[in-house]
Amino acid sequence: MHVNHLHDWDVTPKEAVTIQQDFAGRLRDEPLDMDTITHVAGVDVSVKNGISQAAVVILTYPDLAVVEIQRAAMPTPFPYVPGLLTFREGPALEMAFAQINTVPDVLIFDGMGRIHPRHMGIAAHFGLWLDLPTIGCGKTHFIGEYDEPDAQKGAFTPLLYKGEQLGVVLRTRTNVKPVYISPGHRCDIDSAMALTLRCTPKYRLPEPIRQAHNAAGDL
Repeated sequence: MHVNHLHDWDVTPKEAVTIQQDFAGRLRDEPLDMDTITHVAGVDVSVKNGISQAAVVILTYPDLAVVEIQRAAMPTPFPYVPGLLTFREGPALEMAFAQINTVPDVLIFDGMGRIHPRHMGIAAHFGLWLDLPTIGCGKTHFIGEYDEPDAQKGAFTPLLYKGEQLGVVLRTRTNVKPVYISPGHRCDIDSAMALTLRCTPKYRLPEPIRQAHNAAGDL
């Protein structure tokens, strides 16, 4: 799988913020053509004891069967700084992506897309590196204001930050905490929400994310 190495990882937090600001203008909003999607990837990174463990899992779509798992591990190269997750997890992910044989049509990241102060969560950032449609699926609130969605599966409310809608707060399972969905690159909000629901047949998290989380933890 081709990865565009767009910048060095060995940067300071201040330099990292500048990179995000520069990259944000490159993001594109595009509706997904659901009828042409055949493979979806889940992406997650586990950081434990100073080691970043990345996993990319490729699943068929729409039946969500796992066809490929690639992992990579390395010493965590960047401190924990809110808003700069990509620079902490990115180097290990780049190694894992480089091993992928089955190129997915869309990638769903355990992390944010546009729900970010500079619109550059990890899904948006790597959407540019991969030049593929990406979606961010966050498990906890990061930034923005929203009303709690209704309790039934499929209910959602807009998430606003400084008056701009960056994503949605989506109920993927009835009477279970919602998730925070936003497009990364080459995707729009409606498509991100629709594909997330189609990839979440049973649990709170989309199946690609569940599989990637398990793969990253198993490493």
